[in-house]
Amino acid sequence: MRFPKLTAGLAAMAATMTAAQSAFAGALGEAVPWQMGLQQAATPLMQDVRSFHNLLLIITSAVALFVLGLLVVVMVRFNAKSNPVPSKTTHNTMVEVVWTVAPVLILIVIAIPSFRLLYLERDIPPADMTIKAIGNQWYWSYEYPDSGGVSFDSFMKADKDLKPGDQRLLTVDNPMVAPVGKIVRVIVTSNDVIHSWTVPSFGVKIDAIPGRLNEVWFKAEKEGIFYGECSELCGKDHSFMPIEVHVVSDADFKAWAAKAKSAGVEKADKMLARMESARAKLASADQPVK
Repeated sequence: MRFPKLTAGLAAMAATMTAAQSAFAGALGEAVPWQMGLQQAATPLMQDVRSFHNLLLIITSAVALFVLGLLVVVMVRFNAKSNPVPSKTTHNTMVEVVWTVAPVLILIVIAIPSFRLLYLERDIPPADMTIKAIGNQWYWSYEYPDSGGVSFDSFMKADKDLKPGDQRLLTVDNPMVAPVGKIVRVIVTSNDVIHSWTVPSFGVKIDAIPGRLNEVWFKAEKEGIFYGECSELCGKDHSFMPIEVHVVSDADFKAWAAKAKSAGVEKADKMLARMESARAKLASADQPVK
């Protein structure tokens, strides 16, 4: 076996996979048709998840191609026509050592980043703010204990209520709002059955269990709208229980929280929508004409 050629082949395969995933990664915060790979990362945690996923993809593809190559060699060189008199070889010390040591080394390569990622997921740093997410059949409720006790329910918008730019089956009437660049601890529980609070672009997924408090964290580094869904089968309307998170600037978040506390969440959401729309138009106007 020519190891330089094998190494070059694996490097080319890794570059091809990375390029394909970059080309079809989809829009920020949501999945798109023909998307390849995971959603774009909005948090450092999700960046680590994507890196680990790409490493596993390279390893599993290399193992599959290697095994396929061995099968082809065996079928071509050791069939009955090519070898009328079969070999009586029963043992090969070097082969037995390699097929024992190689899988162990592969598992070590996988285990090190895997354990690191598990530690980062569960080692929650000191939080800048806390949000409580409560699962219900079939909607989410949110509480903001650090923002004067703001609380609200979040239901999926019906098709007739959708506006231009809304995502069918993903947009909600009252989205969760969080500030960019802040460590947010999310305490998750349920009022009825087991749900699961999941936002792919954040790299978070945690079960909401009745009578139990679970927690997860994220630090969004990009402003935008991020979608998720309940990821635990929870009844007939499980597929109509989306999660929508608006990540905004710290100033916009404080304005939203103050408005929600004084005038209600509905008016605060309308104010936030106007600010986001104005900012989107301004950003669009600043784009160079192609």
